[in-house]
Amino acid sequence: MTFRATILTLYPEMFPGPLGVSLAGKALDAGTWSLDTCNIRDHGVGAHRAVDDTPAGGGPGMVMRADVLGNALGAVLEENDPRPRLLMSPRGTPLTHDMVRDLAAGPGALIVCGRFEGVDERVIEGRGLKEISIGDYVLSGGEIAAMVLIDACVRLLPGVMGAEDSGTEESFETGLLEYPHYTRPQEWEGRAIPDVLTSGHHKQIADWRRAEAERLTRARRPDLWAALQKSRGSDASEKP
Repeated sequence: MTFRATILTLYPEMFPGPLGVSLAGKALDAGTWSLDTCNIRDHGVGAHRAVDDTPAGGGPGMVMRADVLGNALGAVLEENDPRPRLLMSPRGTPLTHDMVRDLAAGPGALIVCGRFEGVDERVIEGRGLKEISIGDYVLSGGEIAAMVLIDACVRLLPGVMGAEDSGTEESFETGLLEYPHYTRPQEWEGRAIPDVLTSGHHKQIADWRRAEAERLTRARRPDLWAALQKSRGSDASEKP
């Protein structure tokens, strides 16, 4: 099964962009995943192919029209298409590694890239779009956010990363941030590689890495640390 991404956007020329190089680009060339784009403006109304209008009730900016986006979705949706329908939006559910892992294990995704002040709520409800956010900030549009989501998924597809265990020790895989990394030279500007990492003692190395991951998580992501502690408490309470 090939992971298939379909992007609905006003700027199809932005794709594949960064997704066409490095790991994602090689996997795209190899057919591990596929990418299609649909220009929403092709379904615009009137002589100027309008895709937006003023917000009902007044207010600043413009809103993407439900009829235009609905028609664009109809043009790319296949009968019984099993792929989730996503809308990149700052008010959406935060994208997490667990979510990425689930998406990567599926058939792909249909991704709507919003623009302007937002999208008419009726098309979100009527077409079952799930809103996804990549962070608590606002971008000019959903295209870059869509690239972030796709890149995170593609790198988890079988064969994309070189070593099978490349993705198993990364940040978020164990609920912790990743431990620090070092490589040659042994010393750089008076800073040496920690002795334990050159000791050849695998258990001591594993223990050091775990301790460092916990230290970084406590300091930088107290939310993750609290969730991990809560999970550990639940696991302990369930033991007979």
